[in-house]
Amino acid sequence: MVSFRDSSVVIIESSRTLIRAGLGLQDLLKAPSVEIQARVGLRRNLGDSTNGASSLKPGESSDNLRPSASSSRASSLPFQPSPSAKVHDYLVGSQLDEALEAGQDIIVSWPFADGDVRDWTQAEALWKYVLFRTLQLKRTQNESPVMLSMPAGLFRDSSERICQIFFERFNVAGFGLLDRPMAQLYAAGQLSGVVVDIGHEITDITPIYDGFIIQNARSSTPLGIRDCQVYLANLLRSNQSVMAAVSPPDKPSDAEVTQRFLDDLVKYIWMEGLVRVPSDGQTVEIPEDEGVTDIAAVLVAGKEKAVIETGMKKKLTAKASAAEQARAREIEALDLVTVEFREHSITLGKERHRFCEPLYDPTLLNGLPVERADPYEGRILPLQEAVAFSVRQTDVAQRQYIWQGLFVNGDLTNHVKGIGAALQSRLAPFILSTPDQATEVQPRSIRVLTVPEYFAEYRERGDGFAAFLGTSIVAKIAFNESHGKNFVSKTDYNEKGPHAVLEMSLASL
Repeated sequence: MVSFRDSSVVIIESSRTLIRAGLGLQDLLKAPSVEIQARVGLRRNLGDSTNGASSLKPGESSDNLRPSASSSRASSLPFQPSPSAKVHDYLVGSQLDEALEAGQDIIVSWPFADGDVRDWTQAEALWKYVLFRTLQLKRTQNESPVMLSMPAGLFRDSSERICQIFFERFNVAGFGLLDRPMAQLYAAGQLSGVVVDIGHEITDITPIYDGFIIQNARSSTPLGIRDCQVYLANLLRSNQSVMAAVSPPDKPSDAEVTQRFLDDLVKYIWMEGLVRVPSDGQTVEIPEDEGVTDIAAVLVAGKEKAVIETGMKKKLTAKASAAEQARAREIEALDLVTVEFREHSITLGKERHRFCEPLYDPTLLNGLPVERADPYEGRILPLQEAVAFSVRQTDVAQRQYIWQGLFVNGDLTNHVKGIGAALQSRLAPFILSTPDQATEVQPRSIRVLTVPEYFAEYRERGDGFAAFLGTSIVAKIAFNESHGKNFVSKTDYNEKGPHAVLEMSLASL
């Protein structure tokens, strides 16, 4: 039976808007060493249109293309690949970033934005860049097997096409394909639950029972980070400190410059971890440190710096005047924070903690300039209603187990804490609350999952890397000969062709 060295295994996670990758599996599973946006660029003279593309004019910022409103509008167009474009014609990663920074006229495309593969040439260009440019593998001497996680619900022919690309174009030594929601749940150490993956424009909801995705219960809602950014940018227009920075009285800015400044500031705020999401009807209270009694525990936990700073703060507070203490209490009550942004000192208040409100109440977006890929007719369900709807599509006997694994992740959870607890409190009305009406199969509670702390490399990173961690865990098992065969080897591919990836499913894990 084929076995591979842990150091040769390649992990790739492909989401709608990001690709993460890493080479090698150690005892302590490492975080990804490569992260690029899942977009490609084509110079205008090489193709007039590509599916899911947006044209970036000279001088236009590329920061908002993830994906931008213009790229989103194009994603609903019919499939129109550029017939003349080859894999080597596309710009990827740093190549694309540099071209956009230089102001070149580039067509930007997002081949995975639909949750499937929209353009195979573009997808191959992305994976080729990751394998041979960033991980420095050699195609002619490729001894590395690849474990790839993709969005759930791929068509069977898409899975076969991916397998074909990796063997015939990249010459991999072995190949395994995994659904991202399964990888995310594996990272939390569970086999049943509901995975809520908050993306840039779309949130995917995937109920899982006993290690299998319940396909008919999967759903998506057109809410994501973009909506939160638009909402907070509008709230910040009422902040005098912010508006004084963006448009001083002696040098007023036009509407476009002001909006771009607000958009960039909002992105800076949430990516710096300045947003905290309170639970429904609750506020977050941080208890005061009453003293340190176990010095050894403090040192092991790496908290000695925090303890020293707390002690110094207490000493300074004791010496402060009554007026200074009153002012400190006022600032604490207002929850003010001052940030340095583009050579401006900007004071932010509690409004920053309202960043995620559109997820739970989409009506807050009414009247705001939110552009969606497809015109959405009807009412957009709040996140809690969308999750409850998906779980209700599962069998009644499965729901109590699924509710014991509410796992909220996505890029947002790497920087914004408390989203899972906030969703948990808003989901409480959807389960039985009267004990005397309970039956054996009715759920009584909801449990929030997180990535366990014993994964040291992920302890301080949030749950947004769960898909990569779960893919690494599966690769550690699948590519080990003592655990049976859960991947496609070169021999399997030569005998059965791309169809082998469907027969050797990793769902049995």
